[in-house]
Amino acid sequence: MTAVLTGPVKKLGLKCDWTVFDQIVLDPDLIASVPRDQWFYTGMDTYIHSVEAITGTKKNTFAEAYSEKSLELCREVFLQLDRTDPKCDEKLMVASYMGGLSLTYSEVGVCHALSYGLGKVLDIHHCIANCIAFDKLEDVYGEYVQEFKGMVKHLNVNIPQGLAKDWSEETISAMAEVAYNLPHMWDHAFGPEWEKVLDKERIKGWYRRM
Repeated sequence: MTAVLTGPVKKLGLKCDWTVFDQIVLDPDLIASVPRDQWFYTGMDTYIHSVEAITGTKKNTFAEAYSEKSLELCREVFLQLDRTDPKCDEKLMVASYMGGLSLTYSEVGVCHALSYGLGKVLDIHHCIANCIAFDKLEDVYGEYVQEFKGMVKHLNVNIPQGLAKDWSEETISAMAEVAYNLPHMWDHAFGPEWEKVLDKERIKGWYRRM
């Protein structure tokens, strides 16, 4: 993923083999002082990228390779290493890079579609929006959501709960509209006939769990 283009209706990524950077700088010192919860939310964007890339219909072997390595590093970072270990943030940065590369050869899915709705309508920052959504998607991502919950518990991170009780039906409908209008994500998640298994009511149901 090279850039994100945001318009009045859609938010789309710019990506292809020809837009991958020739050189990048990964400096773990830049995130050393980030508070734990924010560090976790941002790191989970990497984990969720990799889960969505590897579980959908648009993946290829490159996507699988980058995703699998990114997930392996995420498990080290969030379940094994102590954050005081300098290698922790080093590995997280490499995981983030590989998770991003996985999307050059694949696509995001259900979680990111729901996250876009949360961001567009409620202005919830992207990474925490991903965590709020992913936490409620065990029916889609199964063991990965269970693993995510294990990471949350292990690190004692706060994932906001019970938000939907304060949302009006108008707000939920607006978020569902944003999410539904991302057909490339639904195609990746459920295949070219995704409209047979997904409608706005199902999307609203996911939002109501949050």
